[in-house]
Amino acid sequence: MRMDAGDRTEGIALERKFCVLGDRPVIGEGLRISGYASLFGRQDRGGDRVAEGAFAKGLAALERSGRRVKMLWQHDPAQPIGVWDMVREDATGLLVQGRLLPEVARAREAAALLSAGAIEGLSIGYRTTRAERDVDGVRVLREIDLWEVSLVTFPMQIEARIAAAGADTVKTGRSAPERGDELARAFETARRRLAAINGA
Repeated sequence: MRMDAGDRTEGIALERKFCVLGDRPVIGEGLRISGYASLFGRQDRGGDRVAEGAFAKGLAALERSGRRVKMLWQHDPAQPIGVWDMVREDATGLLVQGRLLPEVARAREAAALLSAGAIEGLSIGYRTTRAERDVDGVRVLREIDLWEVSLVTFPMQIEARIAAAGADTVKTGRSAPERGDELARAFETARRRLAAINGA
């Protein structure tokens, strides 16, 4: 789950972290999706760990102000594709539930890609407001100001899952570790090809 110093929203630089989705939802009318956008206590590939309760303060502030966490396509603020009806913490992590809006063309494309298994990742766009290093030097995120949760192509945290609520699902037949191994092999193949080109 790699951190990026990503897009700037209203002049604020947002970081990003990724989670894999899981079983692929079949497209139904008003498709609803749910899953974990972040998992507590898991060290990600960027070397960070999100502490339990890290989202609580920011989510409470959003609720007081009447604002909502946005559902975007690939972190593009110009491409909202649906709404998150519920964003809350539980003992596992940040649980989100929402729906793609069939009236939005990009949302229909996202639904088709989800159904085909072409994308299976969630990614959060956020600002860290409080963090510290543990005894092992891992950055622990204690308070996070969450802005958006996106559907993305490349996930990083393979343990998280998505499910379709109110729609049938198609099983992938592959475990999360197997999908992680496939991704690692793909990157290794690409690395070797680039090395061969650069050495030519």
